[in-house]
Amino acid sequence: MFDFKELEAFVWVVRLGSFRKVAARLHLTQPSISDRITRLETAVGESLLDRGARPVQPTLRGREFYVHAERLLNSREEALQLFQNQEDFSGTLRLGVIETIAHSWFSTFLTQLAERHPQLTIELTVDISPFLHQRLADNDLDMIFAMDGVAPGLSVTQLPLATYEMGLFVAPQHAERLHHGGTRAMSRLPFVSFSKLARPYSELVTYLAELGIDDPKIHCASTLMTIARMSIDGVGIGSLPVSTVSDACQRGELLRLELPVPLPAMVYNAIWRTSSYPSFCRGVTQLAQDCAARYARDHADDELQGKVKAWPDSSDKN
Repeated sequence: MFDFKELEAFVWVVRLGSFRKVAARLHLTQPSISDRITRLETAVGESLLDRGARPVQPTLRGREFYVHAERLLNSREEALQLFQNQEDFSGTLRLGVIETIAHSWFSTFLTQLAERHPQLTIELTVDISPFLHQRLADNDLDMIFAMDGVAPGLSVTQLPLATYEMGLFVAPQHAERLHHGGTRAMSRLPFVSFSKLARPYSELVTYLAELGIDDPKIHCASTLMTIARMSIDGVGIGSLPVSTVSDACQRGELLRLELPVPLPAMVYNAIWRTSSYPSFCRGVTQLAQDCAARYARDHADDELQGKVKAWPDSSDKN
């Protein structure tokens, strides 16, 4: 069986008509070029070059083979260009994202990604982190934007992507009650959070236990927008990423509880199979990082205005 090095030597001998010229062009010795041609002729079982002619000429079969050899070399160059010019990436990226990202900066990210790679096709999956990790492990996804939790034995590359500050939010009708009632009033209201399989749920349970609320009633919803809607409608105290409900707070539909200790932040990473488009995925991650950072700046919550102070004094914490 022959390889591309032998094909390359043959094609250039036909083009230049000289072993010496080909050796100089490919930075090899003449014996090396001769050896490659000999191996090629042995593999195909026929002579391809008339070495006695000056310049060297292909045989009848050699002229026929030259057409195919040149086509193979050109196809190889086209294939290699896929990895040399990421701007022309035309494959399909199977991308999984958690809903918090999908409802924040993701649309901006997709717009810019499409502008950068107009031939790219996206297959998008939105789900909670554990399910995204499982689909990555099953090779149903190439890349995910999720919390950590990589399947054991899976070879991945992981880079930090975005951090979301978490908060507790209530409809205005609960503000007075919580302001004067503190933790007791909080314990009498239900909470609204993500699925029990999602980390925000377990971290909310732990956080409330540290406040002395050991058996909270928590309504679970599978989508971020449902949690926000239930909180706005007064169903309960919503545990939500701060930036994703900043508009609702500005409209007066939600008020943020001023907590004695912050809720654990949600930290997300870009994670992809090490074997899947490595340089391309790094470029995608950098774009996502830029979009996430810009969104965080635009939706920062640096002011205490509009917050409900649920702890009027230190004695009302138990």
